[in-house]
Amino acid sequence: MNIISPSLHRYCRLKYFSKLPHYHTKLDKSQLKWRTNHIFVQINPLLSLLETKCKYMTQLKQIQSQMIVTGISSNGFASSRLIAFCALSEKGNLDYCKKLLYNMENPNTFSWNLTIRGCTESGNPKDAIFLYKKMLMTKDNEECSSFLKPDNHTFPLLFKICSRLELYYMGQEILVHVLRIGYDQDLFVHNAVIHFLVSCGFLEDAYKVFDDNSVRDFVSWNSLINGYVRSGRPKEALMVFEKMKMESVEPDEVTIIGMVGACAQLENLELGRKLHSDFMDKRLYLSVPLCNALIDMYMKNGSLNEAKALFDRMDERTVVSWTTMISGFAKFGRLDEARRLFNEMPEKAIVQWNALIGGYVQAKRGKEALILFQEMQTMNIKPDEVTMVSCLSACAQLGALDIGIWVHHYIQKHKLCLTVSLGTALVDMYAKCGNIEKTLQVFHEMPVRNSLTWTAAIGALAHHGNGHDALSYFSRMVDSGLRPDDVTFLGVLSACCHGGLIEEGRNLFAQMSTKFKIPPKSKHYSCMVDLLGRAGLLEEAYELIHCVPMEADASVWGALFFACRAHGNIEIGEKAALKLLELDPDDSGTYVLLANMYVEASMQHRARDVRKMMGERGLEKAPGCSSIEVNGNLFEFIVRDKTHPQSDQIYECLIHLTGHMEIVKFDSDVYSTI
Repeated sequence: MNIISPSLHRYCRLKYFSKLPHYHTKLDKSQLKWRTNHIFVQINPLLSLLETKCKYMTQLKQIQSQMIVTGISSNGFASSRLIAFCALSEKGNLDYCKKLLYNMENPNTFSWNLTIRGCTESGNPKDAIFLYKKMLMTKDNEECSSFLKPDNHTFPLLFKICSRLELYYMGQEILVHVLRIGYDQDLFVHNAVIHFLVSCGFLEDAYKVFDDNSVRDFVSWNSLINGYVRSGRPKEALMVFEKMKMESVEPDEVTIIGMVGACAQLENLELGRKLHSDFMDKRLYLSVPLCNALIDMYMKNGSLNEAKALFDRMDERTVVSWTTMISGFAKFGRLDEARRLFNEMPEKAIVQWNALIGGYVQAKRGKEALILFQEMQTMNIKPDEVTMVSCLSACAQLGALDIGIWVHHYIQKHKLCLTVSLGTALVDMYAKCGNIEKTLQVFHEMPVRNSLTWTAAIGALAHHGNGHDALSYFSRMVDSGLRPDDVTFLGVLSACCHGGLIEEGRNLFAQMSTKFKIPPKSKHYSCMVDLLGRAGLLEEAYELIHCVPMEADASVWGALFFACRAHGNIEIGEKAALKLLELDPDDSGTYVLLANMYVEASMQHRARDVRKMMGERGLEKAPGCSSIEVNGNLFEFIVRDKTHPQSDQIYECLIHLTGHMEIVKFDSDVYSTI
């Protein structure tokens, strides 16, 4: 028996729903997603049961059976409640939802919107596009001669999918439908179009849509401002913000979060402080997301104490709060404070471990980075690609080949994808640890390489004296369409230097500025001076220094000084040494080398003068330091070091090695005499 009268049936059609009153009963968050407190639901026992008691599909099907028996299933709104459960509830079923939708006696746009929304929140959101196309071909029973039409709730859902999946051309087709149907002046649709264009990176188009339409609200302004910030265009975000103020639109919390992000990118601490102050003056609640944005802004502007003060005042801290603080302190070298915060953090994820390990690597404290990595292993925290890259960088700093090989084996064992960054880190590690064969092997195994990968391989070949091979790799890199940078040229110039390739070095140095438009830096001039100096072209090297556009630094004069000492050129060597002492009068190494140069030239009196000057200035020769890796452990030694527990055995071994070397030298001298 149909418990709904024909008049009530007609009254409850979708177009009149907005006229009916609603009960304002409180729903929890899980219910809010799909349930309603509409009066029609309240007065119908089956619909009320569906809304309040139904938790599983089996229960829904039982209720559906009763709805068919009573005839209520022919009502569009009643059927839409079944669809709402299937599409949006945690225990729903989208396939069954579609069956209900396709077999509705009185299909309506509202039910299609529910199903489209369910698809957008599913694992296969593209299904929503297919549903939309099917909807356009569905007959509208109320108007027999036409098809169902999308409304101002349909289009925002579709634009949301296009934004998330970056389906720009599909979004453009949907935009044509918007214009044809006449929803371009609707606020919801207008904001969805702006968000879609911003998400796909078409910010100029988004601004045009925004500027050409007077229909705006906070969402419109915020979509544009935050879009510019996410795209790394903070100046444009600031421009929109100023326009917002000119139109007397009061910014809300989302606006301030976007603008604080812009201040972080612009490194505009003054504006960031003003935004913070203005917000506090209005006595508005400082939410956790806004606090996190402010902490990030203060950190990126180097105001660590202000960030710490704000962090300490937070009643509630999220993972983002802790991570921002740890990363900020680590970035600016305050690693002890970063470690203290890390230890205080209640729950640590891989992101926080990576932040601290990366901080140690950045501060050239590779040994501590590897110790922290070992601690992470004991905590059974699974490392990711970022962890591996940081650990490989630490191994490269320390020359810890054994640990680097272990990391490489870990990558292979756990089948981590050899991405460009991970592959480049491996190439760099093997290169700096002296294993050129593995360097090139990994390089050729990489499916994709970028300019950094090629630069690492070129630098490795240069460092190992394979000058011609390094230049060959450079040519292949350029031929592949990749553009070299200043670091790449440092590698090829070093290759020329180690291989004595003078003419090639001159040509490459000239090409830097003429062909590749890269202005040479001090290190490039240092390489060229070293190249010319090794070849004995000291006058040319000296003239080149005077052509340096910036003031030549210690690396340039040092290269000339070493070359002069090697070739016994006292005149230019003295000039270079005096320049070095002028740049750094407390560098004991320069005094020692200058004195040695005088001794080698039989100028003992000048050598004594240099040593006397060194003594008068209270300088001592800095002790040499070396390190060695044994079974994955690093040991450091300085001159006459006896701190190691096995120092007696070490010195005994050195004595034996020295004896063997003397024997080899004696045999070599005898052989050459014969």
